[in-house]
Amino acid sequence: MNDIIDTRKLMVYRNFKHQKLFDDFEWLIVHADDDYFNKEDKIALLYESVNELLNLADTYGFEGNLYHNFLGFILANNENVFTKASEILGAPQGSINQIAMHDFEIFKSLMDYDITKIDKTLHTDAISMVIEYKNGGRTSKVFNKRIRDRICELTKELENSIELSDYYRHVTDFYESYGVGKFGLNKAFRLICNEGEDTKIVPVTSIEHVYLDDLVGYELQKKKLIDNTEAFISGKKANNCLLFGDAGTGKSSSIKAILNEYYGQGLRMIEVYKHQFNRLSDVIETIKDRNYKFIIFMDDLSFEEFEIEYKYLKAIIEGGLGKKPNNVLIYATSNRRHLIRETFKDKEDRAEDVHTSDTVQEKLSLAARFGVQIYYGAPDKKEFENIVKVLAEKYGIKVNEKDLYLEANKWEISHGGLSGRTATQFINYMLGKES
Repeated sequence: MNDIIDTRKLMVYRNFKHQKLFDDFEWLIVHADDDYFNKEDKIALLYESVNELLNLADTYGFEGNLYHNFLGFILANNENVFTKASEILGAPQGSINQIAMHDFEIFKSLMDYDITKIDKTLHTDAISMVIEYKNGGRTSKVFNKRIRDRICELTKELENSIELSDYYRHVTDFYESYGVGKFGLNKAFRLICNEGEDTKIVPVTSIEHVYLDDLVGYELQKKKLIDNTEAFISGKKANNCLLFGDAGTGKSSSIKAILNEYYGQGLRMIEVYKHQFNRLSDVIETIKDRNYKFIIFMDDLSFEEFEIEYKYLKAIIEGGLGKKPNNVLIYATSNRRHLIRETFKDKEDRAEDVHTSDTVQEKLSLAARFGVQIYYGAPDKKEFENIVKVLAEKYGIKVNEKDLYLEANKWEISHGGLSGRTATQFINYMLGKES
């Protein structure tokens, strides 16, 4: 065995996810032929480690040499000073490169080592059964297919790297294109906020694959959203966005489409609910120094007069002591333009309010903090029929146009009225009938 395989000498790549599996394989590589340790214990550890590799293959959708995929996954997933400096921006400058090269040399030796020697030494066939593994077409439960395929591709590139410089180039190219760790390998996130515990930002693995071209109509609205988002991604000044208007008009779908369109350019999205607004400071502290652009997404945002969570949001957007970082914007949707519900009782109360204008401003100032406000109105009958027509053509529904419109108009009367959502539900109904 090459004596360079000593992972205790790693300097930047440490504290791996699945650290025990990494340590167990190194121990087996070093001690498989060591008579000092009990052979049966070594065999038991080998089979336990292979079982863990199989579990990872099921979770992440890996195939091929599962041990090599595991090493490739560690390189793709480990967040450290080198990888975070490399994400989106490419290989960093300075001494950190030499330190990373030192660690890559250890990883290259681990990957170049013939892992089947463990089988030969212990007279087993466990490793031999997982170096050409076929997963039966299973996809990743954690990453989207694009990321899963790219990690497997990275593994192949590293397997074929002869020079250490090739190894370095392939890894840093991956970081520049896809990022690293949780934020690099996933596009959307949500919060887990248990009382008494730190705020956790966890990936959302199943994202609706909607794109802007899928949204029929609303071209002016989409352009405003695109312009603001592209300015944000390119590092120019951009505004928080409020998409407001009638229900079912594509406000939420537009924001999901923005994520899918610009994910490859470093855009990420974190969905936050209003009961979690008191954790926004924790979220921003976590993401402010990463080389991604984050949209904090608040869907169906509105407040009753007795709800005070909007005060946390106001402070974060503008007016708090800490400055909102340049890599964070807030995109929200609402059926209300002014977000905070007002009643006729409010008007009566203001008759007794010494500073009536202050009370009004308190309730209107939240919406004013969204520099871009985009109105999504319900379509008229002609626009609704056009949406139905375009969707029917997209999904290959073969129905006479007159009959299609007749059925669509009957459907919308009893299913929520004229909206893009109603049109989509009608098309789903027609597809179900065809099936």
